[in-house]
This record gives sequence, C-alpha cells and structure tokens, in this order.
Amino acid sequence: MATRRPAPPAFVCTECGWTTSKWVGRCGECQQWGTVQEQAAKTGIVRQISPLAPGADRAARPITQISTAETPRRSSGVAEFDRVLGGGIVPGAAILLSGEPGVGKSTLLLEVAAQAARGGRRVLYASAEESQAQVRLRAERTGALHDELYLASETDLATILGHIDEVKPQLVIVDSVQTVSSSLSDGAAGQPSQVREVAATLIRVAKERSLPIIIVGHVTKDGQVAGPRILEHLVDVVCHFEGDRQTALRFIRALKNRFGPTDEVGCFEMTGDGIAEVPDPSGLFLGHGSTEPGTCVAISMEGRRALPVEVQALTVESTAPNPRRVVSGLDSARVAMVLAILEKRGRIPTGKLDVYVSTVGGVRFTEPAADLAIAIAVAGSIQQFSVPRTVAAVGELSLAGEVRAVTQAAQRRSEAKRLGYDQVFDERSKSLDAALNDVKSRSRSSHPAKRQREVDAPPF
Repeated sequence: MATRRPAPPAFVCTECGWTTSKWVGRCGECQQWGTVQEQAAKTGIVRQISPLAPGADRAARPITQISTAETPRRSSGVAEFDRVLGGGIVPGAAILLSGEPGVGKSTLLLEVAAQAARGGRRVLYASAEESQAQVRLRAERTGALHDELYLASETDLATILGHIDEVKPQLVIVDSVQTVSSSLSDGAAGQPSQVREVAATLIRVAKERSLPIIIVGHVTKDGQVAGPRILEHLVDVVCHFEGDRQTALRFIRALKNRFGPTDEVGCFEMTGDGIAEVPDPSGLFLGHGSTEPGTCVAISMEGRRALPVEVQALTVESTAPNPRRVVSGLDSARVAMVLAILEKRGRIPTGKLDVYVSTVGGVRFTEPAADLAIAIAVAGSIQQFSVPRTVAAVGELSLAGEVRAVTQAAQRRSEAKRLGYDQVFDERSKSLDAALNDVKSRSRSSHPAKRQREVDAPPF
C-alpha cells in the first residue's frame, strides 16, 4: 500500500500574500525583505461548536442588578464546624476535608451526619473504606444513631449516585474520594484520573441539585491533599483536620472558603465517647496556677481566636561541654535566638546551662509573639523570680533587644483581660530590660532563703 507523502511546507508573504514552496529572504511580488514566513500546515481535524442560547434564568445580567443577598446556610449541628465554614453549610457546596490517618476525620463527619439528622435532614453517609457493620459499631460508641441517617458501603461512583437518587438526602458524605472509582475513567481507584472524574461528577451533582456534599481526602506524607491539585480548585471549601496523636486536642482549619473567611479555627477533643467540641479551650493550655519560677503566659492567635498558652522553662547547670537545648511546642530556632538576646542584651548568662522550654497541653506556639514570654520564663528560672498569675506577655524580640508589636495585638489584650490577666507586657515596654525589670517589680521573690522564711512564718 502506497504511503501518502506529506505536502511540502508553504511560505507566505505577510504583506502581499505571495506564496512559495521554499523559503526566500525577499518576496518575489512586493520585493520586501524579511516578510516571508512559513505557513502552518493544515491537520484536517476541525472541531466546531455551535452556539447555544442560554435560558432566561441563565442569561447574563449587569453585575449591579445581581442580588447580594447572602446564600442561606444550614447549621451542621456542630458549632465548631460551623465556625470554620463561616456560619454553616451552604446548599450546593462541595467541601473537602483532609487530615492525617487516624486523626478523627470519619468520627467528626459521623457526628456531623448524626447532628444534621437530628435536625430533621436526611443524610447519606457513603463509606468506601469501612463496611456498614464497622460504621454502625462506631456510631453506637459515639451515640450517632438516627433513623434519618442512611448508610451505604460502596466503592463504585455509579452506585453511590443511585443511592442519592433513591434516598434523596439533604446532605451527602463520601469517605473517601481516593477509594471511589468510576467506570468512565481508566485506572484503579486513587489514580489522578479517577480522583478527577469522581470529584468532578460529585461536584456537578451538588451544583445541579443544590445538595451539599462533604468529601474526605487523604493526605501525603508531606501533609498535602493526595491526588491532582485540581481537586482543591474544584471544591468550594478545603478544610484540614490536624492534631497530635499524643494529645486529645484537634484543630480544623479552613484553607479555602468561597463562602466565608479562611482564618477561623475549630477546636475539638477526642474522648472515649467520640469527638467533643471545645468552645473555650483556654484551660487546656494553662497549668494549675503555680507561681513557681520559669513560667509565663502568652496569648496565641489560632485564626481569629485568641488562646492563652503557658510557656514553661527549666534551667540547670550543665557539666557537658555543649549544654542541652530541649524545646517542645515552640520553634527551636526562635528559642535559640531568644537565649542569645538574653545573654547579650539582658546580661543573663545562659551559655553554661541546660535549657528546657515547653508549652502546656502539647499546643504548638511558633509565632514570634512568644518571644517575650520565652525570655521572661527563662530569666525567671535563672534568677528565681516568679510571674504573678495576673500577668501575660506578648511581643516579638529584635536582635537589638527591642520589644516589637505583633499582629492582632488589640484582640490579644482584650482576650487576656477577659481571662483575668490585668497586666499584659507587650511593645509598650520598649525593651527587654524594661520588661524584665517591670516583671520583677510585680513578682514575688522565689529566692530559696526567702521562701524558707515564708514557710517557717506563722500563718497569722
């Protein structure tokens, strides 16, 4: 069979349209130089799209005529989850919830499903990772049983859509998108093409029926959502559920939210009976009110929520040539910098001491606002002075020993005052020396001799 020889390339003059089969520097018609260029060969593949007139309800309108009324929201029944979503679940919203394995994603969403069912809405929970019996056992343990909560254990997308048509729910939860496969795409479940197809289909169903859908997503070892990046672009809300397995505290953050702010944080606590909301987590990060030297309270910002965090420091004389620096819950680089500032600007020797710095409750406090509290706690441990229970410290330390202002300082001071901290040391102290002297003037000396005199003193 004879093969078809490709047509020779054509060259055309951009000025007069003269054509030739070979390139020449000057046009043979208009005699101009540099105007002859190669013309792209036709492929023979032409795709035409016929224009479609939109309906009256979908016609384009001036932006000034579009109503700005807020889309109605429905409460999920879990106040902390509603806080992160911006006030509730928007009809037709596609919500992606990611998190580490075992952090409690399924437990949280089972509680959301149960609360929504108790509120009179029919919920379909499609579990592609567990059987119906396994989910039922967890629901019995957490008290999430309700007749309006429908459970399906399916890994096929078409079957899940069939359940949606049959049950007609008002909220759908799919756990998880990486374990559901579609027959319209090649490859095994979890492949980028499968994740893209499953997510796009679920989102299309959500928009067409004004049906909110919550999708669970796996994460990689780097903490990113597994699968193609387009998954996060398609959905309306991306939430990340995080927490340390060593502690019961859990946080949920909104990384993307088309219907609300992205700086809200919800607090939860894992218990033996499931997951519980923590509307006021202040007490989780504070000690028992001890006035021992080496403690200081700082005000941390988790999103738009101000939380008091107790920073504790312990210093002991070291016999090793390289003293130890053990840090837990704080940024080790910032702690090392604060120790250098104390040594140079505060004239407090730390080079021959083992220094242990930690936060209470296992919370991570890595923002610069912790600098001043770390310095006061370490200085108190070395010089044996205690900080009164009504004192808190918020400030960033510069290498020159200055106390700098931090973000949302007014909200931090307001939260500190609400919790009973009458004195807040911040940028108004100007320098580290001034802040330390002010704290010492308000503190009760903890010198061993004086403490012994206080113990030996009569009670009256």
